[in-house]
Amino acid sequence: MKNINNSSAEFKSGFVAIVGAPNAGKSTLLNRMLGEKISITSQKPQTTRNRIIGVVHRPVSQMIFIDTPGVHRAKTKLNVRIVDAALSALGDVDVVLILMDVSNPDPDSESFIVKMLEKQKRRVILGLNKIDLVNKSVLLALIDKWAKAYPFDAIVPISAKHGDQVEELLDSMERLLPEGPPLFPEDTLTDMPERFIAAEMIREKVFRLTGQEIPYSTAVTIDSFSKKKKGALIMINATIHIERASQKGIIIGKGGSKIKSIGESARKDIERMVGSKVFLKLFVHVQKDWSKDTKALRNFGY
Repeated sequence: MKNINNSSAEFKSGFVAIVGAPNAGKSTLLNRMLGEKISITSQKPQTTRNRIIGVVHRPVSQMIFIDTPGVHRAKTKLNVRIVDAALSALGDVDVVLILMDVSNPDPDSESFIVKMLEKQKRRVILGLNKIDLVNKSVLLALIDKWAKAYPFDAIVPISAKHGDQVEELLDSMERLLPEGPPLFPEDTLTDMPERFIAAEMIREKVFRLTGQEIPYSTAVTIDSFSKKKKGALIMINATIHIERASQKGIIIGKGGSKIKSIGESARKDIERMVGSKVFLKLFVHVQKDWSKDTKALRNFGY
């Protein structure tokens, strides 16, 4: 393993916050840069609720990325806390990466983000994502628009889904990092515990496999996470928390079909993460209006 106290003046390390409107592709980009899945994704906005840290190791740099929740003008208690988590990341980093979806612009959220940037005085790179979904004239017009709107250190068009120009984006961020030794060992991908990522993977499957109403009323807690047979088997009991009794039947499905699909899909992702067989047992608990309850939000880690 590389000595993490290496003080070579040529080496760079630092923190980068990935910020953008809901559904801009921040988590997809982080997973692409890492080459591993640590941040959950779905077609629905506001899938990411917490700050997720991912570590990208390059020959002459180490970048510690903070994948933040989607920034928008929040109204509910849960969404206010989600946006606060995203904005609080800006004060702790060396570089801010703003990610925008060129195929589905969100002018309100994007102008809100730029106003926040003006207060931060950080080095900022703009990533224009989903370039595979627009024609060249639309892309060139957006590059021109944002070049006039804010003094970005670089504007890089990318496709996080397909990997187009992601290396060029990494190069542009690497140039802005301060000199310094690696901050994490070279085998570290994230500082998030396995229990947290397992809970997120279960929540992702709820987002992907249920309708519009259910995901935003869902939180997941890990009740037990134990290793058996010298780590060859991991036993996980987890609870899916919802807000209304009527949602319980939707999560469980006819004859338990929906919760079985959620469990099987989540188990496969968790097994890839831990490199072991996983026995996953899911429960469903109704906790009335938890997303409006300050104590419940705190208990669920928001």
